[in-house]
Amino acid sequence: MPLQLTSSAFAEGGEIPARYTCEGHNVSPPLTWSGAPASTQSWVLIVDDPDAPDPQAPRRVWVHWVLYNLPAGVTSLAEAVTSLPAGTLAGTNDFQRRNYGGPCPPIGRHRYFFKLYALDTVLPDLGPATKAQVAQAMAGRVLAQAQLMGTYLKGR
Repeated sequence: MPLQLTSSAFAEGGEIPARYTCEGHNVSPPLTWSGAPASTQSWVLIVDDPDAPDPQAPRRVWVHWVLYNLPAGVTSLAEAVTSLPAGTLAGTNDFQRRNYGGPCPPIGRHRYFFKLYALDTVLPDLGPATKAQVAQAMAGRVLAQAQLMGTYLKGR
């Protein structure tokens, strides 16, 4: 069975409820995954928006959440997670924070990609690493990946 990432809050390609955005409570949505390769040693979760600042003229990928070293036995994150599983490390997002930053698009409907990676190793402590630093550290160590994409349009 391939690696799958889902949320009970929104379907693949569906609208992310306002609760999980800057217009709501700005809390992380519940996430669940299955189909881990047998040799998985840790997980990386990255949430980003490739449509910043304007989907009609995107100029950069905006990073909303970076988690690494989630233990191999973990298969979900609760809604509004504040206490991460033991051993999990948080990187720095583009809000310059180490926690979830929800969708808050300045213009138009944006896409938000929740990307989960199964690694064959546990990464070293990279401190408040950026997405790029975590990606560099996990290069060549990815066993499988899955993604869940949701959209959001501010002011609806």
